[in-house]
Amino acid sequence: MRTTRLLLAGVLAAIPPLPAVSAPAWNLQIRQGETLARTNCARCHAIGRAGESPLRAAPPFRDLHTRYPVEDLGEALTEGIRTGHPTMPEFRFDPDQAQDLIAYLKSLER
Repeated sequence: MRTTRLLLAGVLAAIPPLPAVSAPAWNLQIRQGETLARTNCARCHAIGRAGESPLRAAPPFRDLHTRYPVEDLGEALTEGIRTGHPTMPEFRFDPDQAQDLIAYLKSLER
């Protein structure tokens, strides 16, 4: 048990923190991320706090954080998300857009 706690503490310490952002800037990122989600993702995913995904196989965005840390999506969003699902198109966002979308996904965790 102690070894597990020490290992977990080491792993958590190795994760870089999100950049410090003021509340107004964070809110702007969330709004911009929501716009990106609505424009690019809402055709298949439920992007809000409620509702079903239009495409049954597409997980609701509000649940993504239960599958993996959404903070880790930055690289995938900028290099191109690829999934095993044949109908998922490949998306590539610029780094600022990726951070905006991640901020929006993080806001759904609350």
